[in-house]
This record gives sequence, C-alpha cells and structure tokens, in this order.
Amino acid sequence: MSANPNGKDTIKSPARLSHAVLRTTHLKEMVEWYGKVLGAKVMYQNEFIAFMSYDEEHHRIAFAAFPGLVDKPKRTTGLDHLAFFYDTLGDWITNYERLKEAGITPKVCIHHGITMSLYYRDPDDNGVELSIDSVPKAEWHSWMQNRLGENVIGGPLDPDDIARRYHAGTPDEELRHYDPKKPVDSAVIRRLAE
Repeated sequence: MSANPNGKDTIKSPARLSHAVLRTTHLKEMVEWYGKVLGAKVMYQNEFIAFMSYDEEHHRIAFAAFPGLVDKPKRTTGLDHLAFFYDTLGDWITNYERLKEAGITPKVCIHHGITMSLYYRDPDDNGVELSIDSVPKAEWHSWMQNRLGENVIGGPLDPDDIARRYHAGTPDEELRHYDPKKPVDSAVIRRLAE
C-alpha cells in the first residue's frame, strides 16, 4: 500500500489475473478439451496435475486431480465461468467454426452489448466463455456504468449468422451492433444456470 495526500492508504491492485486452477476428476478429458478449445499446450503434467498455457504466461490454467475428489452437484454455488477474449472478430469466428466442426458447440450465446459471448461447458461442467469485445476499450467503464442497466443480461446472438455475414464482407461495426430493446429469451437465461 502507498499513502495518498489525505493520509489514507491506497490499495495497490494486481498487475493482471494470471491463471485459474480447477479441481477435477477428469484430468485427461480436461487437458484434451482445453487443448482443443483454447489451443493451450501442456507445460507440465504428471498423474494428478497439469499446467497449460496458450501465450507467454507460464500457465494460464491448471487442473488438479487430487485423490478423493468427487464431482460437484449441479446447480451449486461457486465460480460460474472463466472468460477468454479474442483480439479480432475474425479470430473469434474462426475459433467458433473450428470448435463447431469438432463437435464442441456453445450451450448459450448472448450479445451483452459490451461483448459478444459464447458459453461452453467443459468436461467437469464448468462454464467457459469465449468472447469478443463490442465496445472500444476507452469506453468500457463508461458503458458499464451508463449502459448496462438498459438490459443487464443482453440480447440474442446467432454465431452462425454472424460468421456467414462476416465471410460475405459485412463490416465489423455492423456485425457487433447491439439493440438493448431485444432481450434474450428466458429459456436462454435458464440454460445459463443449468
């Protein structure tokens, strides 16, 4: 902590979120799934733990299969999902199409206004969000404070339609368009909690 001019301590926030570690009873399946979905490579693995990375970080995700673990019951509290973001709409679409061809499809798709998000479930039923930002970074905080309340959950998102239009040359800005007056169907919201 460092002191500010009024004599009170200020909080020194972390530089970044480095990684997540998930407990699992399906180590092999989790390593394979995250390898396919994120393009992550195993940095180290033994019979009960695996560390994986898809970028310069020493590990972005790890899985611990400690003896005695049991599968968690459905609809329990705890971490809802991990979110991974793509830099370009083209990368996001390419990954969606690649996963779909491999038989990995999102459980829920939502345009949140600030992001376009595809929600998957991993082999342990953890939520994994693969997203692209729809609002320029300079506007993120303002958008959250001033626009999120227009529609907190978001609206419908059809990744197949976006991919088709993207390949046809539709401008990114048009593909990212968000109408807060079009709410997502209540069945989609229920699927988020399943």
